[in-house]
Amino acid sequence: MGRHREGEWLNRGETTVYASDWVNVTLADVALPDGSQVDHHVVRMPRPAAGTILVADDHVLLLYRHRFITDTWGWEIPAGGVDAGEHPAEAAVRETREEAGWEPASVRQLCVFYPANGLLDQAFHIFVSDDATHVGEPTDRNEAARIEWVAVAEIRTMLREREITDGLTFGALAYALAVGGLG
Repeated sequence: MGRHREGEWLNRGETTVYASDWVNVTLADVALPDGSQVDHHVVRMPRPAAGTILVADDHVLLLYRHRFITDTWGWEIPAGGVDAGEHPAEAAVRETREEAGWEPASVRQLCVFYPANGLLDQAFHIFVSDDATHVGEPTDRNEAARIEWVAVAEIRTMLREREITDGLTFGALAYALAVGGLG
């Protein structure tokens, strides 16, 4: 065995439990730092996700939608999966156009994060745009019940009052607030 850093968990191999185009579940044979072994379930996502924080006049564009898995309603930024061969920035622009009817002329990367890296390998690529133009109605009508521009000043309250609970949106907006990425 090769040399490992102190505290490193060693994945000695995985067995597929379930696989589809959307998600793969594996069982990993993991050696823990203390030398013990554990079988660890891992959710492997075939593609990363990308989202765009659209900013204009001290407002952020948000989608209000229902998530059937948790049976919750909440506000989210436009986001979705990165297609094969697509750069995350291209996916962020495409998803914004499809879900919100707005098209960013340009996007700049804000951050990349893993929302649940103890179980899930999916990366979230977050971009910001302040030069989007309205191109019409969303082409994917299933994504939002409402689309609204929300004042940046209201975002902290919405996070605190659980109006924003989607992991991608929560992480993106909290990070943007922390580093001054909303203006």
